[in-house]
Amino acid sequence: MIKDNLLEIKNTLPHHVTLVAVSKTKPDEDLMEAYAAGQRIFGENKVQEMVGKWERLPKDIKWHMIGHLQRNKVKYMAEFVDLIHGVDSFRLLSEINKKAEQNNRTIDCLLQIHIAEEDTKFGLDKEELNAILISEEYHQLKNINVVGLMGMATFTDDETQVRREFQQLKSIFDTIKTENPQVTILSMGMSGDYQMAIEEGSTMVRIGSSIFGKRN
Repeated sequence: MIKDNLLEIKNTLPHHVTLVAVSKTKPDEDLMEAYAAGQRIFGENKVQEMVGKWERLPKDIKWHMIGHLQRNKVKYMAEFVDLIHGVDSFRLLSEINKKAEQNNRTIDCLLQIHIAEEDTKFGLDKEELNAILISEEYHQLKNINVVGLMGMATFTDDETQVRREFQQLKSIFDTIKTENPQVTILSMGMSGDYQMAIEEGSTMVRIGSSIFGKRN
């Protein structure tokens, strides 16, 4: 089932869109079924769970941290994490830089922008984003690479609102990209809204339940 779901989704994705298979709470066997079908990028939202899977599963898997990240957890994954999606403060960015340096690595990051009309979602506003990108402190961080932006739309059936929020993020992305050529990834869209997100310019989608089935 997982293989069929995965291939069906991949067949609908444009070639420029990267699929992150959201494997949080799923057992190793499920990930290996997706792996056998060719999937190599997996997204987790709990650091400890991701570390355990990294230790047990094939080493060519690229691990994306997609959940809200606390600074004191960065050290556990700095050795291997491929991309951190939800960087929502300069202090977190600075901590990732510090732990990356200790591991002789440069870690790719996405800055999370708050676009939803929900207080439960994390993220920077446009002013906070700009303040980070023009700051002297930011330009001194040599072991992180901000490669794009990430955002989560409001959890609602109102498609007009969701589309508007995606358009808002795309607009910020386009503005940032002109000054920062390394910014190429726009991560938005999940199982319920990824097709709309792609229509609005997403280059990376995070899909879990449509691949692995509903979570318990």
